[in-house]
Amino acid sequence: MYRKVKGTLLIDAKNLEKAEGGIKKAAALLRQGGLVAFPTETVYGLGASAYSGEGVEKIFRAKGRPPDNPLIVHLDRLDTLQDLAVDIPSHTWLLAARFWPGPLTLVLKKSPRVPLEVTAGLETVALRMPLHPVALALIREAGFPLAAPSANLSGRPSPTRVEHVVEDLAGKVKIILDGGSCLVGLESTVLDITGEKPLLLRPGAVTLEELQEVLGEVEIPPDLSYKDRAAPSPGLKYRHYAPRAPMFLVEGSRDQMAEKMKEICRERRERGEKVGLLVSRENQDLFEGEVVEVLGPRNHPAEMAARLFYALRRLDSLGVDFILAETFEEKGIGLALMNRLRKAASGRVIKGGK
Repeated sequence: MYRKVKGTLLIDAKNLEKAEGGIKKAAALLRQGGLVAFPTETVYGLGASAYSGEGVEKIFRAKGRPPDNPLIVHLDRLDTLQDLAVDIPSHTWLLAARFWPGPLTLVLKKSPRVPLEVTAGLETVALRMPLHPVALALIREAGFPLAAPSANLSGRPSPTRVEHVVEDLAGKVKIILDGGSCLVGLESTVLDITGEKPLLLRPGAVTLEELQEVLGEVEIPPDLSYKDRAAPSPGLKYRHYAPRAPMFLVEGSRDQMAEKMKEICRERRERGEKVGLLVSRENQDLFEGEVVEVLGPRNHPAEMAARLFYALRRLDSLGVDFILAETFEEKGIGLALMNRLRKAASGRVIKGGK
């Protein structure tokens, strides 16, 4: 049930009843001001007490995270929200009733209890109630909400399996709770509800269409520059989700994408480079002899989204020099999938076709 990797205690928490002792141990560490990596339904998180500025600073050091990149606070009970936020608009409760626990983060005006270290100096705070039973049990046992970004080194693909957390953070944190693979595989949707109109800051598994069912109009702000100021949400300002190799998206019809990817593979191979491909299941047989990671069928974007970060880390482990990825329809969770692909590729796009 317990094993050590580089001095980090790895606790098997896949069976919640059997993991009770391990969760108590992890909660005790949190109460002492330590850090714990734990599973959520989105990605693995790296948590500290949301009420401890000193504890939160340890998260930034462990990850190598810029201090002007705010954290999301995770809670286990709805009444905790009123300890963390003020001037709470009435539609907050409608959203919470529909989507909590689950992969929706709400940006609200922060209460004085929330340290500025959590919010990167902003007067707003990002809050969510995770769905994963281990995350909820850990928060409950600790006795306070947890500030927790993804449990990876800053800029790397987010961790959706415990081995990803071990790869990035073993030796940097004392305890990692192993809850198995994350169901969603992409970070939560982030919705800013501090203004007159709700703003979708980061798409995720709670889709734009679902939010519109509850709220009516939801705005997607144009790309904004946060060069000289803190961003209101994680995932907006810095290089995120990126593999080690340079990555490009290929746009066009299915045939155009395939032909362009084959052409680039031939060119890169002649230079002695190893190319990795991120493709749909429909196209996997078109690239015989290439290094291919299959995301899933194009008509199941949730499956592709859940596999994305795993596939990027797989390509890293295979030592590819260059990555090409198909593009997908930006509808439903496909909007979030394409958001992460664009971030991973730093916005670099190649057009298919002539």
